[in-house]
Amino acid sequence: MWKKSFTFATAAVVILFLLGGLCLAASPKTGGTLVFGRGGDSAGLDPAFETDGNSFMICDNVFDQLVLYADESTEIVPGLATDWEVSPDGLAYTFHLRKGVTFHDGTEFNADAVVFSLGRMMKNKNVKFFKKEWDFPEDQPSAEYWLSMEMDDMLGSIEAVDNHTVVFKLNRVEAPFIANMGMDFAAMVSPTAVLKHGKNFRANPVGTGPFKFVEWIKDDRITLEANPDYWGGRPPLDRVMFRSIPDNSVRFLELKTGNIDICQFPNPEDIELAENDPNLNLVRQAGMNIGYLSFNHTKELWQDKRIRQAFAHAINRESIVDNIYYGLGTVAKNTIPPNMWGYNDDIEPYAYDPDKAKALLKEARFHEKLKAAGQEKITLWSMPVARPYNPNGMKVGEAMQANLKDVGVDAELVTFEWGTYLKKQRTQPEEMDLFQLGWTGDNGDPDNFLAVLLDGMADPNVRTQWKNEEYHDIILKAKQALEKEERIRLYRKAQELIHEEVPLVNIAHSLVVWPMKQRVMNFKLHPTASIRMHNVWLK
Repeated sequence: MWKKSFTFATAAVVILFLLGGLCLAASPKTGGTLVFGRGGDSAGLDPAFETDGNSFMICDNVFDQLVLYADESTEIVPGLATDWEVSPDGLAYTFHLRKGVTFHDGTEFNADAVVFSLGRMMKNKNVKFFKKEWDFPEDQPSAEYWLSMEMDDMLGSIEAVDNHTVVFKLNRVEAPFIANMGMDFAAMVSPTAVLKHGKNFRANPVGTGPFKFVEWIKDDRITLEANPDYWGGRPPLDRVMFRSIPDNSVRFLELKTGNIDICQFPNPEDIELAENDPNLNLVRQAGMNIGYLSFNHTKELWQDKRIRQAFAHAINRESIVDNIYYGLGTVAKNTIPPNMWGYNDDIEPYAYDPDKAKALLKEARFHEKLKAAGQEKITLWSMPVARPYNPNGMKVGEAMQANLKDVGVDAELVTFEWGTYLKKQRTQPEEMDLFQLGWTGDNGDPDNFLAVLLDGMADPNVRTQWKNEEYHDIILKAKQALEKEERIRLYRKAQELIHEEVPLVNIAHSLVVWPMKQRVMNFKLHPTASIRMHNVWLK
């Protein structure tokens, strides 16, 4: 009896010891440098003036917003604001700020810093400081996110009521307002640092985030170090280095040889190799994204919707997903992804039909219009870097080029360095006919796709510059509708109009799969494509 009891007791001790060992092994370990291999360099590091994911992934770790998104969803959680209230009429938002927070330069985060951070983007700076009257910088670049989201039309004023209370007064009801405040463009910046560095703040960012900026060697690496005084707790990692390795195959090889810890956007064919490698793990996330092909709507050549419909029939999207995405994606029939509320599943996608494409081109007299424009062929701008929504822009471009050749359209592929590509595409140059781009949702709201990507009547910074009065009216009503069911009805109608008018050709929604070394712990992909290193550690 005693022996049996001893055996059970001994087993229990062993089990507890083993469990204890596992718990200790799973506890975050402090220290070390994580090397993140990415497809391209950042364009800049001032979140108010950037638009690309390679810039935002640094900003995600250097800056905070008033509200944040939960670790693995777009649920709104407190950030630099601990709580907030909305007035009954939906036109005033009062934020109560976290106390005792400092910027990386040691200056205080307070209500005046909020007024400065967001007020600097306002066209008419209707703001009120509480304690310190900061001068706003002159000769700033265009705040493209701010403009494309019609913030100047929507936001009336920002007032610091006291050191830790800020009130935003709106000119109109804006249903996505709180969700928008969690986006990168709404990050809090150090007024002292912005005024000290001027335009060079883009290369010397100072925020309140979990990591501090250390150095930027252009087209090579950006290094961040842990912020020991972070309000959310010191990150386990000492440093994070973001290396720019444009070639997907080289980047994966660097992972295999141990020179980097996480490989962004591997070639889809390398995923199977990673799955079979005992030294690697895979992290997956259904992408809240869209890869698309758009038309230059500022040119007369693309004003006939029959031509745009013809191109939708000409592109073999199934083949692109199968052979370039390697099945790590789905053919897109709508501009918003199917995992987003408001998705219209009743829409029938454009079938791959070269004969139908040829008939529509002939009916619309496309070749006569092309000749009248002084062109023998069109240009198809293709991205030089892998993105969450497109694993290889040039390969996709080559596939599209072949598809268009099959329906009698000659297309010349054009590309540039990534920052130049984004800048030149924004100007809608005459020499650009088609361009590849995409989008990863910032906040989980359909407005962040349907307005920001397509409502060219709202602002000249909308990349497609498609102008349609009916569409603009639908989107505006959806922004101002507080009942979610009404917003869903309007967004479904907007998707029907997109399908009919084809302002862009929806190509694919991707599944994001990245390999990483087994020693990387607690790294998670986010639906918004944010790269968050605050809770990551190395085993």
